Amino acid sequence: MLITLEGLDGSGKTTVWEALHDVYPDATFTREPTDSWYGEAVDRSIAADDADPLAELFLLTADHADHLSGTVAPALAEDAMVISDRYSDSRFAYQAATLEASDVDLDRPLEYIKGIHAAFSRPPDVTIYLDLDAREAAERAGRTNKFEQDGYLAAVRRNYERLIDAEPDRFVRVDASRSPEAVLDQVEAVFADLTAE
Repeated sequence: MLITLEGLDGSGKTTVWEALHDVYPDATFTREPTDSWYGEAVDRSIAADDADPLAELFLLTADHADHLSGTVAPALAEDAMVISDRYSDSRFAYQAATLEASDVDLDRPLEYIKGIHAAFSRPPDVTIYLDLDAREAAERAGRTNKFEQDGYLAAVRRNYERLIDAEPDRFVRVDASRSPEAVLDQVEAVFADLTAE
């Protein structure tokens, strides 16, 4: 089973992901961007305010392809539970917002990005979406890079809502405005239900 954690910067995904290590020690824990050289290229692009949005999309897509073939698919082939801090939905939500705000002449960027992934990616079985208002997310994240600004995160949040509307059975919404303990309790309850099936 592939379970992904999604949400805006500052929503607490990584905190939840780290806490789950103790609860599910036999699971394969992974994340995107990865720590591969592809992921390092992604990090450099994220840090550059003038990065070309299409080039950045394809760097992230290359990182995802390598992650899928090198980590996710082998773990799933061994019937492991895979828990990923960000996955393809992050690309759909974030890069679509980036392309929408850019000079790139591209109709329906969200659908374009989903189409690229449809040819090779493995969709998650369940996605836990840590839902947080864009302004609070930006405050928590510190507004330290181009992806952590209020207006941009509002566009990303709208894209996540479109993804949820398209696949409501895959997403589990968790109110990330609550305390970290309350959020973790709810996420652990979701995992308990999934592993009991």
